[in-house]
Amino acid sequence: MTVQPEKASAVVESCWCCGTQYSEAELVRLGQHPEVGVCLRCARWLQRRAVQRLDERHPSPGGRLRGGIRAIRATVIRKGWHQRGQLGVLLRWLDRHLP
Repeated sequence: MTVQPEKASAVVESCWCCGTQYSEAELVRLGQHPEVGVCLRCARWLQRRAVQRLDERHPSPGGRLRGGIRAIRATVIRKGWHQRGQLGVLLRWLDRHLP
């Protein structure tokens, strides 16, 4: 009797937040609900929303600074500056490094 090797299957699942299809390696699972998979981009968005809620509940100088950054980020997105050539490249790079 021989054992058949398992076939490597690339399971593709949807993000519970945005609905986009991702491989398992690109999803973050929730601890008590492993059936819930969130893509890395949505996980980052959720993390920013969680920090925003904490800042609202517990005001601090750091929270006010993060609030200012959020307001500037919203303005940039509303005006579409993040999609403008080299300025957009710079703004998207900066966004990845800000809270």
